[in-house]
Amino acid sequence: MLMKSGFVGLTALLLLGCEAKPVAENTAPEPATAPEPAPEPVADPALLETVLAADWRTDEAKARDKFRNPAETLEFCQVNPATNITEIWPGSGWYSQILVPWIHANGGNFTAAIIDPQSSEGAANLLTRYLEQFSDKEQFGEITTAPLSADSELFSAPASQDFVLTFRNVHSWMGRNMAEKAFADFYAALKPGGVLCLVEHRLPSDAVQDAVAGSGYVQEAMVKALASEAGFVFEERSEINANPKDTADHPFGVWTLPPTRRSPNSDEEKQANPDFDRAKYDAIGESDRMTLRFRKPAEETTTEETTGQ
Repeated sequence: MLMKSGFVGLTALLLLGCEAKPVAENTAPEPATAPEPAPEPVADPALLETVLAADWRTDEAKARDKFRNPAETLEFCQVNPATNITEIWPGSGWYSQILVPWIHANGGNFTAAIIDPQSSEGAANLLTRYLEQFSDKEQFGEITTAPLSADSELFSAPASQDFVLTFRNVHSWMGRNMAEKAFADFYAALKPGGVLCLVEHRLPSDAVQDAVAGSGYVQEAMVKALASEAGFVFEERSEINANPKDTADHPFGVWTLPPTRRSPNSDEEKQANPDFDRAKYDAIGESDRMTLRFRKPAEETTTEETTGQ
């Protein structure tokens, strides 16, 4: 339609007697210039401070900032909120309450890769509660959701995401025998050069790693191996979320510590833990956590390049 309109306008000018300028003989056409690359979206860093102090975050949620260090963690992850960002398995939405309005205010796009709501009634209810808190579209914008499970399709278009973030979930994927699939999906969803950044409960390197991470703790080497197998390059680690008081050896795994604070409930559990001291575990605080940043290579490495053939 636009081409036809332009053609008619040019014809009208010619009919009105406008003469075309003669073209000089042997005049070389001007060399074509390459189009300017699109500028990198720029975020307003001050907006994160505003979001962290916002009244939609409860006092209880804000009290956990000292253990979860969201501003420092997102800075380490190099998150640009003006881009396409996916949070994996956001749970009840503690981090989403920060990410969603921050990304919306900066013009970015947020996707939540969720536990499949069709897998159980609990998962369906979790999704309902998660979305209810972001019902104010003016404040939070639109949230895209897609399931991530052992047999799910990719949660976004391939090579469409700039950042994939996940917080304290690797042990759950190991327990469901889907860790390899999860990391492969992250790799497929990210653009070349995109970032995978994660936080996970850390098991000491000299402890025995349970294949299903029943304690909720995972060795850093295990996480790096899963990411490397998927094709990621390890970039940097941070001790932002470390807690040296946590031994990772508790009666009910990581869930003994805050915020879950599981204690002996049944008579059998009380008999097995006669000296259980709730105050002892509360004094530890939240778990010791690794914070790791990986990157999808900007260019895929071919077999010939790796073998020299």
